[in-house]
Amino acid sequence: MKNLDLIDRNKNINRGYRKLEVWQDAVSFYVFVKSKVRKLNEVPYKIRAQIEDSAFSCPSNIAEGYGRRGLKESIQFNNVALASLAENYTQIFALLEGADIDRDWFDKYDPMLYKLENKLINYNKSQIKQLKENVDWKNDYVIRDLVEKYDVKEID
Repeated sequence: MKNLDLIDRNKNINRGYRKLEVWQDAVSFYVFVKSKVRKLNEVPYKIRAQIEDSAFSCPSNIAEGYGRRGLKESIQFNNVALASLAENYTQIFALLEGADIDRDWFDKYDPMLYKLENKLINYNKSQIKQLKENVDWKNDYVIRDLVEKYDVKEID
């Protein structure tokens, strides 16, 4: 990621997903896919847009699930992110089979996707474990980093 310095800026309870390695990797994956797909002028625009959308969907769903502030919803959105990665793999594999992309690019893409899928699966497993142990996220909206600055005691 080029802009890691932005992750520590303007923190609040809703932006905690920015610290998740899986979210950062998903953003990097999108950038990687976009850089290739936008150059494929012989592939119809509709197909290129769909491929880009499925890659963009992964970090978006990780963030949305996190922003829902509950484990069940986060798990649900992580599953949508995983489904988007499956969709993206299918689209890229079809381009490979149709000789629209070369094997060298696919061989860079596939391990990156595989690593991201496994991180997301493990993130989901950890949240499922927390759910089974009846651990849930705090929803008090006290921004821990700023408690002293604003003298926040509690929120009614």
